[in-house]
Amino acid sequence: MLVEVAVAAAVRGTFTYRVPPALTPAIALGQRVAVPFGKSRRATGYVVGFPAEAPDGLALRDVTEVLDRLPPFTPKLVELIRWAEEYYLVPPGELLRAALPPGLNARGGAAGPARRGVEYAAPEPGAGDALPSLSRSRAQRSVLEYLLARGRIPVEELRAAFPNGRPALTALARRGLVRLEREAPVARGGLLAASAAPPELTPAQAAALEAIAGASGAFAPFLLHGVTGSGKTEVYLQAIARARAAGRGALVLVPEIALTPQLAGRFRARFGDEVALLHSGLSPAERHAEWQRLRTGEARICVGVRSAIFAPVQDLAIVVVDEEHEGSFKQEDGPAYHARDLAVVRAKLEGAVVVLGSATPSLETLENARRGRYRLLELPSRVDDRPMPEVELVDLSKLRRSGRDVGAGLVSPRLAEALAATVAAGQQAILFLNRRGYETLVVCEACGEEARCTDCAVSLTHHARRGILLCHYCGRTERMGGRCPACGGPRVGVGVGTEQVEEAVRGLLPGARVARLDRDAVGTAEETAALLARFARRELDVLVGTQMVTKGHDFPGVTLVGVVLADTALALPDFRAAERTFQLLAQVAGRAGRGADAGRVIVQTFNPATPAVSCAAGHDYAAFAQGELDRRVRHGYPPFGRLLAARVEGSEAGARRTAEALADAARPALRGEVAMLGPAPAAIERIRGRTRWHLLFRATSAQALFRVHGALARVARRPPGGGAVRFDMDPQSML
Repeated sequence: MLVEVAVAAAVRGTFTYRVPPALTPAIALGQRVAVPFGKSRRATGYVVGFPAEAPDGLALRDVTEVLDRLPPFTPKLVELIRWAEEYYLVPPGELLRAALPPGLNARGGAAGPARRGVEYAAPEPGAGDALPSLSRSRAQRSVLEYLLARGRIPVEELRAAFPNGRPALTALARRGLVRLEREAPVARGGLLAASAAPPELTPAQAAALEAIAGASGAFAPFLLHGVTGSGKTEVYLQAIARARAAGRGALVLVPEIALTPQLAGRFRARFGDEVALLHSGLSPAERHAEWQRLRTGEARICVGVRSAIFAPVQDLAIVVVDEEHEGSFKQEDGPAYHARDLAVVRAKLEGAVVVLGSATPSLETLENARRGRYRLLELPSRVDDRPMPEVELVDLSKLRRSGRDVGAGLVSPRLAEALAATVAAGQQAILFLNRRGYETLVVCEACGEEARCTDCAVSLTHHARRGILLCHYCGRTERMGGRCPACGGPRVGVGVGTEQVEEAVRGLLPGARVARLDRDAVGTAEETAALLARFARRELDVLVGTQMVTKGHDFPGVTLVGVVLADTALALPDFRAAERTFQLLAQVAGRAGRGADAGRVIVQTFNPATPAVSCAAGHDYAAFAQGELDRRVRHGYPPFGRLLAARVEGSEAGARRTAEALADAARPALRGEVAMLGPAPAAIERIRGRTRWHLLFRATSAQALFRVHGALARVARRPPGGGAVRFDMDPQSML
């Protein structure tokens, strides 16, 4: 027997090996094997084919070992990964290696733990009285606070919220503060017992469900466009229940499971032990155990982040991509694949339904629906007919021109008044600003020289509580009190970050309970979950934060959302800047009014007439999308064109030399149908001491870009200036 093997290394092509008779019974497509590679090296490889004949003139070597009893990849997964490697210009074997969970070692990894039913945790009566006594055990206090906010929940939800929280939970149970219970799930047509029975659907939800279920058994792509709070998740759950009732599997991709652990709890409560989770909050051994449960068919539903697109779900019937517009579905480090787009390809290969859900669909997905490639399903209103929040724009430029003080921390009089009224009424508010730190720009008062990182081409941000200037790319710090290196003058901070907004709110509302949620205030998933639990229990009045406050949270007590500055992303050198601004504003506005009380949103901006801002204020996705699509078609940007980025990193002279060599190699292959932008320094020219150059190629077809890549490959293999060249098909970031 001969096998075609993709070696798990950044090498071109695949390699043919012989299979010794003793190993032949264990060989299958997708199998992991050990093979001799090079002069004296042993490498891990993956069986991707069975050649009928050996290549001419080559002496073949033997496979030395089969590494798994069961191939980690199904034949359909091998087909998907090989397609992805070809499309995303990734060396064979590299994506196969990246697709496996880290817990799978050379001997097949750890065995998965035995599971019997769903384990639940609940706080005992009076447990809240013990919180003061837990002051020395931060982990136990955080877990108990979360349980007090959420009540009885699956332990799986706690594992998502507190990746290292199991010892704390066990300790709380020993102290009699928490009750642990295990229930055997009772299957009922793909659903659990009546205690977990699904709610009644709205007419729009029911119509969407019937359309999805009616397409079962064949490839069918859907865009589920539903406003925030319209019940998209319930449609997913009931569509998956229909698939399970037919004995088939399901895959659900979410952008950031650590920020929405409730989702894990909802799926476990509905489907019990049939759900396997794949995300970074699990240990390598746990991730491998979940992978094995899927591979053996013990678990038939997978919920995970982008890498879960390669999960070995058996007999796949439905793929769901929740918040499909999110940029985190694009892998930026390592093999540059897009999980949302691969979800569509996988569904096509496996004859499954794929549902892309969003309140603010990406323009690529919307255009596919407009062209009839995807079927559009709409949920135009919130569940229980709760109204969308009223949005008010505050024009900061008018305030400045009128001489009125915008206020410390960029809190306008109108926003300050609304905050005071909200807190006085016993309700909650969220303030959003997508800038960390206290002041986002520090300059010399004498000469105007900007404080910049010496290793990265970015400004240093002032963090007042720590008294430092911090680079958010490499972590380099300086003392704020230092003098200007150019002239010795004093430094002064300008611009506003979340730290300054938090301070301003505390000054405006001395009695309010205020907290901040950003990567500086909460460094771990446990800290994030604990802070959100306090907010859910209404122990906090105002939550100030970055994008972390916008992602899928459901707080019934929030009646006011304030956007401190809506313009932060509009000036970025990225053709998607307006789209991302609209999506972010729409998502954060959707946090208001999700309970019994109506919500309102105050958006502060210097550009109230900008479509991304004005359309978000009017909840008018259609108007924004049409205007943005009109602009894109004029310039040939996606969804009306295809892009390929060539990214170069190296020394200052070497990166430039390599980028220019790539441009020279590309010109003969352009043939008038491919436009080349660059070579030019990247928008952020230097990160961690490495200089970055970019080339961007634009065409109407992927085939034309593949031809250009072929012309660039020789230069990329041996860059004349040293460094590294990385290709990115369908790039999402222009920075």
